[in-house]
Amino acid sequence: MKVNYTIKEIKTLLEETSVLSDELFDLFSRDERKGVQKLLAQYERRQQKQMALEVAFQERLAIERELYQQSQQDKYYIAGIDEVGRGPLAGPIVAAVVILPENPVSLIGVNDSKQLSDKKRREFAERIQAEALAYSIAEVSSQQIDEMNIYRATQLAMETALTKLSLQPNHVLIDAMTIQTSIQQSSLIKGDQRSLSIAAASILAKVYRDDLMKAYSLTYPEFGFEANAGYGTKQHLEALRRFGYTPIHRRSFEPVASMTKQYQAAP
Repeated sequence: MKVNYTIKEIKTLLEETSVLSDELFDLFSRDERKGVQKLLAQYERRQQKQMALEVAFQERLAIERELYQQSQQDKYYIAGIDEVGRGPLAGPIVAAVVILPENPVSLIGVNDSKQLSDKKRREFAERIQAEALAYSIAEVSSQQIDEMNIYRATQLAMETALTKLSLQPNHVLIDAMTIQTSIQQSSLIKGDQRSLSIAAASILAKVYRDDLMKAYSLTYPEFGFEANAGYGTKQHLEALRRFGYTPIHRRSFEPVASMTKQYQAAP
């Protein structure tokens, strides 16, 4: 084994090695150079972070694994369902359904979409789409929300996404909701934090809806939809006051419900 490493060589080795051998770890630990000790401390922090992610990954698969064990079937599919967009003043509600393989190791780090940065969500969305056995996304418009109420619209988005799946799941895990389906279902409080399948669905729904609202911002630039996704931020409320409500606003939600002025673009 080589014993004389430059700091640059050690830096490259620690960055490219997922698990350092005991011999090298011992060698670097005894190296008195401050630069080496700093690099080793950074490596240990990365290892601890990765270990925590792997532990959380296993915890988020616990519910799915229990269902697999109970099923005693060769092919047993579990779908996770979640929605995005119940609270905004504008735009549709979006639901996603995801069926993951039993051990989707590329998804270590997947969590409730609200806990991730936009960059991370998009990175994971690509991985989820590549890893999933099946997934689908459905939206329910603001007009439909006004017609049936937000709770029923949420159910409809989930039910529609479920019917669009290319695989028929044996069980569906849903984040704090129940839906109309003949498929066995479990409603999980904080499901997007407890179930990897639901967390994956929340990410797909969030990325899809964010992109949709960015597209709407090109038509209605005054409202800042690209940044607020239709939620009632200060900019959004001020734009409502000045320009009126648009066709994608929810007329059953206040303060939109009390407004009479319809959208007129800024001159």
